[in-house]
Amino acid sequence: MVEEKWVALSNTTMGVLMATINMSILIIALPAIFTGIHLDPLLPNSFVYLLWILMGYMIVTAVLLVTIGRLSDIFGRVRLFNLGFLIFTIGSILLYLTPGKGDTGALELIFFRIVQAVGGSFIFANSYAIITDNFKKEERGFALGINAIAATAGMSIGIVVGGILATINWRYIFLVSVPVGIVGTIWSYLKLKETSPKTKQKLDIPGNITFAGGLIILLVGVTYGIAPYKSSPMGWGNPWVITALIIGALLLVLFPFVERKVKQPMFNLSLFKIRGFAAGSLAGMISSMGMMGFMFMIIILFQGIWLPIHGYHYASVPFWAGIYMLPMTVAMGIFGPIAGRFSDRHGQRWLASFGLIVSGIALLLLVLLPADFIYIFMAILLFMFGAGMGMFTAPNTSAVMSSVSPDVRGSASGMLTTLRNVGTTASMGIFFTILILGLTTSLPSTLSSAVIAAHGGSTLAGEMSKLPPTEAIFGALLGINPAKVILGLLPTAVVAKIPTSAIATMTARTWFPTIFAPAFIKSLHTVFYAGAAIVFAGAIISILREPLSKSKKTKADKPSAKDQSELPDKAVKMKR
Repeated sequence: MVEEKWVALSNTTMGVLMATINMSILIIALPAIFTGIHLDPLLPNSFVYLLWILMGYMIVTAVLLVTIGRLSDIFGRVRLFNLGFLIFTIGSILLYLTPGKGDTGALELIFFRIVQAVGGSFIFANSYAIITDNFKKEERGFALGINAIAATAGMSIGIVVGGILATINWRYIFLVSVPVGIVGTIWSYLKLKETSPKTKQKLDIPGNITFAGGLIILLVGVTYGIAPYKSSPMGWGNPWVITALIIGALLLVLFPFVERKVKQPMFNLSLFKIRGFAAGSLAGMISSMGMMGFMFMIIILFQGIWLPIHGYHYASVPFWAGIYMLPMTVAMGIFGPIAGRFSDRHGQRWLASFGLIVSGIALLLLVLLPADFIYIFMAILLFMFGAGMGMFTAPNTSAVMSSVSPDVRGSASGMLTTLRNVGTTASMGIFFTILILGLTTSLPSTLSSAVIAAHGGSTLAGEMSKLPPTEAIFGALLGINPAKVILGLLPTAVVAKIPTSAIATMTARTWFPTIFAPAFIKSLHTVFYAGAAIVFAGAIISILREPLSKSKKTKADKPSAKDQSELPDKAVKMKR
């Protein structure tokens, strides 16, 4: 009979892998989805839908995780984990059955993604805590490493899976989660045992309202900040964005003061007095910021420039971008479990910190690659970045979860994952803002000059120079040739005056990527420098954590009837 700890590890890992794959699977499949619901992704009103389909899932999970972690400490982690599997499966079925077209279809997709995100939040918030409950301290690094790497690798696996399924039918990218969700739901209800010590507490209503409201408003402001506003390429000057950022920030500043007045606060601020928890959680947030920003930038580089220049059709570049990202996924899969096992024996601090340093160096070395790079060099740097993230994630998660006592592991797991998801969402705003600012100054003149050189005429040159950097970037992300889109939007009489040879030149597969490349690469280098600085900052924070072996003993280190992870498994299992 399989030991219950392995049931817990395999079930939670399945859930986390499924939930994280669905965070990234849409990045590659968006072209097929927009085609399937008959919506032009480069129309002005479509851009907001695009952002919400991409980021809505991350925003919802970031907001709910702490609350769900607290509820899990009250009602039982396994019970709410099981519920998460069920809700996620229902959301996946609804997404597969999306009936609407056009704007209606886009809104339905966003709503059903939110349902899916609610289920994902229950899974994310409890996985680390369930594993920590079931494994002894000397085994936790390996077990949490497997789970944490599944969460990290799921992001890049989703890109490959999305690319494959989107070429068959866009609905299949949602259907693929349904059998996994059904099996996981049944398995967790039948086999997963409740091990957490339940606590008699009340839900913190004022804290929930303040935290959720502040985080939602702030992240919505960040989301719309990278969307065009009137004649500006970005929306940071939009009064509504400014208002959202101010109100969101004020509510989050107010949140700790509200929590100090509540008898049973949702956000256990005392956990931040534990240096291992505070440093590890902050380093985790920073690593997620670097990871997601890196993935998006490399995908755009592949889809918008490198693949079209090397003969790949725009319709196929999303799929091939996923394939060419595989070295990063492979490296995480190799180094994550190894790092987890190594950290169980030799400690987490230096290994986790070294991992971030390796990833930061990989970001700096990417600056040396030209737009038309030789793939083997890119593959080496992708592997290097993934190896560093694998070395960091497993030891860091083990250190954070081992630093807290058993009765608050649900809250700690939720807080850790919340900070990671906040970092993931914030990275979109940070890295895209840097990229767009760089393109704003150079792209219009570059496009105008290229059209004149192709004998497209001054009228088309003027229209092409108005192309917002956001549309050029997301056109690349969606595998769309922006030149064809712009020509399609011009009046027929204007197009008729453009020489056929000029149209053939400008709609060729390599024309737009070639002229887009210099401006894009220049901005991308700035992004890589910023990303490296962020990751190195995370490494410094990780180094400053207190080693568990030398730290002050917490309840987590003391064997007790409540700490099932320190005692023989079957002697302490609680019947459901």
